[in-house]
Amino acid sequence: MGEFGERVRLRREELGWSQEHAADQIGIHWTQLGRVERGQRSSRIESILKIAAGLQTTPGALMDGLPIVEAEGA
Repeated sequence: MGEFGERVRLRREELGWSQEHAADQIGIHWTQLGRVERGQRSSRIESILKIAAGLQTTPGALMDGLPIVEAEGA
């Protein structure tokens, strides 16, 4: 699991929300949220903003201090 996904999951759990409820608040399908939490889906900035707003937090709270991962072939 990626660190961003772990932070998303931890925030959702802090709120006491199921994946289904959190996904509804964010405005995405719960399977998409599950993939984010498991690190199986990388998130564009628009998605990160939407996730943070839906989880009643800031993008910084979810991203500050995350390691920079180089894209393959870069």
